[in-house]
Amino acid sequence: MEKIVIKAARRDVIGKKVSVLRREGIIPGVVYGHKIEPVAIQMNRKEVSRTLAGLTASSIITIDVDGVKHTALVREKQRNPLRNELIHVDFQAVSLKEKIRTKIELTLTGVAPAVKAFNGVVLQDKEFIEVEALPTDLPERVMIDISGLEKIGDLIRMSDLSLSDEVTVFDDPNETIVTVSGVAAEVVEEEAVEATGAEPEVVEKGKKDQEEEA
Repeated sequence: MEKIVIKAARRDVIGKKVSVLRREGIIPGVVYGHKIEPVAIQMNRKEVSRTLAGLTASSIITIDVDGVKHTALVREKQRNPLRNELIHVDFQAVSLKEKIRTKIELTLTGVAPAVKAFNGVVLQDKEFIEVEALPTDLPERVMIDISGLEKIGDLIRMSDLSLSDEVTVFDDPNETIVTVSGVAAEVVEEEAVEATGAEPEVVEKGKKDQEEEA
């Protein structure tokens, strides 16, 4: 795997004053974790945004803070809700020789035959699983092939996942990850509501009128 490096510098500006940095295209952040005191850092917005775009919570990266390198995971990315721009990033320094507990993203792949054959809908009940492993043994994401979901009611459970023996999973093996649901019942229910939608309104209105007259 290609080594991912993010260049950073120590940051002296803190508190509300960081808004000045953001206007200059600089993103504040912090590195904390394994045997280090928390370090306030600053990074180039364009560079860090481009680097973090394809990473997951279990992607191992190197933070180069003024020449001092830290192996780390991305712990939190804060964004401006209006512009969807990064405004702050937290990194957790880790040791490659010590196990860590983190979440792994579950990504669906393939096409479920039940969608076309029975007008089914694929529902993903879990998006992450919690695991423990050495940083180098952590998968960036777990790919789940749904091409075996052939009929309504078919599902994939935690116990169906195939992971390395080096990875300990904490989720319930009987928990459902993906299931195929039918849409026919939902359509019938919606039609029934539309057909009788006016009646509850009249009843409620009449009840309200009676209360006002009383």
